[in-house]
Amino acid sequence: MIGRYETEEMRGIWSLENQYRSWMEVELAVCKAWCDLGVIPKDALKEIETKSDFDVDRIAAIEAEVHHDVIAFVTDMASQVGPSGRYIHLGLTSSDVLDTASALRLRQALDVVLKQLDSLCDAVWKLADGHRHTPCVGRSHGIHAEPTTFGLKVLNWYSELTRDRERLLSARDNIGYGKLSGAVGTFAHSSPEFEEKVCASLDLKADPVSTQVVQRDRHAQVSYALSSLGCAMERISTEIRHLQRTEVLEVLEPFGSKQKGSSAMPHKKNPILCERITGMSRLLRSYHLAALENVALWHERDISHSSVERIAWPDSFHLVHYMEKLLQRVVVGLTVKADNMRRNLDLTKGLVFSQRVLLQLVERFGLSREDAYSVVQSNAMRCWDGEGAFIDLLWEDERINGALEREELEELFSEEYYFRHVDSVFDRFPNRG
Repeated sequence: MIGRYETEEMRGIWSLENQYRSWMEVELAVCKAWCDLGVIPKDALKEIETKSDFDVDRIAAIEAEVHHDVIAFVTDMASQVGPSGRYIHLGLTSSDVLDTASALRLRQALDVVLKQLDSLCDAVWKLADGHRHTPCVGRSHGIHAEPTTFGLKVLNWYSELTRDRERLLSARDNIGYGKLSGAVGTFAHSSPEFEEKVCASLDLKADPVSTQVVQRDRHAQVSYALSSLGCAMERISTEIRHLQRTEVLEVLEPFGSKQKGSSAMPHKKNPILCERITGMSRLLRSYHLAALENVALWHERDISHSSVERIAWPDSFHLVHYMEKLLQRVVVGLTVKADNMRRNLDLTKGLVFSQRVLLQLVERFGLSREDAYSVVQSNAMRCWDGEGAFIDLLWEDERINGALEREELEELFSEEYYFRHVDSVFDRFPNRG
């Protein structure tokens, strides 16, 4: 990941230093299990636990000769221990260490994402609750549909983010598996009991049946959970971008006092933060495609997944964590222009109430649905064409004029009718009450 979009937390998790530290954690857990089983002498284990360390530069130098990063690591770690270092990596194949250690790092990274997501959800809920009764127009196909509230719109964002939280938790659980079953998964040089013992000491579960690797559908689930969260953040950002258009101008993302929107046009206030999130989501989804491609490896394992994961895992986590932080900044600093929401709600001169008029003509005044639809639509089209306000056109229509009083017609244009269940929808989130 380029420095521009890295986060400090993810930089630490996906650093080479932390990669080797997680490998060493697995190797030490293996040595401890062998000692408990009487394979490694206790004094040798003590020496291993006391002296184990690694040198990143020396590992790089060894790898340049042997062209195998795990061998380079084990060589360096064993050399620092001394004679007892011969017990390190006993009975293992490289992927026993790699995949078990990767589960540890992926879980660390997911914990960072989940923590940031909780903070983002708090900000989104606060925005929704603060505007639960702020009227605005609801749109479908980009066209004015019916009245809603801005709070209800934002609550929908919140709900989707909570579902992504559940997906992340499920992915965290599903990735929390290690394997020490050997070169093709037969435990030729260890045992299932040994594997379970080591994994338990690392707070992992043993993969029920593995080959040389933990199967990549587990990792693809993690990638999907990240991509799904990215899609949710893109959806929120896209909505804000639309609402910031000059013709709409219902919200504005934060714009600093010294910020400049265009090198050519000093008046510009562009939604660049939300556009950045949108672009990052596209990239995030591309990494998920690569994760899906990694599932179908040859036989018990090939190495085609390795180069992909070295790039895709850190980049995906950097992206999604950066996006979370950026979107939270947008949500917290969002300018909500309620007056413009009111202006836009009134823009079509009452057309947003057409469905209620239609239903009442059917339910209360006995018109067939076809006749009622014809009455409402014909006057709606006249309103679209600028012939007058919708309510006046309806009142002047002789097909309605004799069926109801003016007061009854005006009652159908009450937006409070549309908002009467808003609090009930918010009450569906009792933990936020």
